[in-house]
Amino acid sequence: MKRTITIEGMTCSHCTGRVNKNLSAVTGVKTVQVDLATGTAVVESDDSVTDAMLKETVEDSGYGVVKISV
Repeated sequence: MKRTITIEGMTCSHCTGRVNKNLSAVTGVKTVQVDLATGTAVVESDDSVTDAMLKETVEDSGYGVVKISV
């Protein structure tokens, strides 16, 4: 399953690296591509990964989630 997370609060490459590292650590996540310019992260994962899991991971990293779309 592929989802795009719109994230607020990322301002530099350190921010994107932190989000990338933490999302990649979620069990079931296959790939993560974080883009600072668009403020998004594209996540490809197993069906076992829920939107709530992704949202919690981003928020625990210190950033806000505006929306998650398929």
